[in-house]
Amino acid sequence: MGQDDFQVIPFPKIRLGAIDLLRKGHQMHIIHCLMEVDVTKPRQFIREHKSRTGETLSFTAFIAICLAKAVDENKMTHAYRDWGNRLIVFDEVDVNTMIEREAGGKKMGTPHILRAVNKRSFREIHQEIRAAQATAVEQAEFKVMRWYLWLPGFTRGFLWWILGKSPHLWKRYGCTVAITAVGMFGTGNAWGIPVSCNTLTLTIGGIVEKPGVVDGKIEIREYLCMTISFDHDIIDGAPAARFAQQLTGLIENSYGLCD
Repeated sequence: MGQDDFQVIPFPKIRLGAIDLLRKGHQMHIIHCLMEVDVTKPRQFIREHKSRTGETLSFTAFIAICLAKAVDENKMTHAYRDWGNRLIVFDEVDVNTMIEREAGGKKMGTPHILRAVNKRSFREIHQEIRAAQATAVEQAEFKVMRWYLWLPGFTRGFLWWILGKSPHLWKRYGCTVAITAVGMFGTGNAWGIPVSCNTLTLTIGGIVEKPGVVDGKIEIREYLCMTISFDHDIIDGAPAARFAQQLTGLIENSYGLCD
């Protein structure tokens, strides 16, 4: 038998950070809610705004504003347990999302924390995201990541354990809720099931056109595939369902876009 041709490629050290994150997520008891949300109205507003002004409004900023508003009115959805097994419920909603930025001449997705989104306007969040997208990743950011990746595995695990026991550190260096996307403005039915490290994570999937009933008439509507993931240690099914219903209403009614 002949020997198969193959290549030996070094495992990218940067993947160790992702593995550490996934390991933390697998320790949590996450429940998922898969939904379809009618985004015809906000999408139409965004298209009409671009036609009038030439400006493309950030759909991520819109989703972040809706998410922060829903969390602000259901604060237990971003509560965290501390060392003393107490729940810490924050007032500010910090949203972690991925933004494509230039790094070493290439585009790469990097995490970006939107602070106190529940106290800010859509326009402010939109401008922050656009500014971040236009800013290249600084060498200092690479240095911090390289320093972390060179630590032994048990040391990195200990750092994650400390973060998991300190909600205030988690908020300071991370966020209180997260948005991730597997198909922003994509087409077709596509849901993502994340490995989440947060009490609440919103995963944006694909957008599909299908018939819907509006005022008793059938129309072609645009539906966003959306997954809401909760830490079941903190959030039960009934509060999760109420939160999902409220978030859906905010999105479908273009909350924040017209302000």
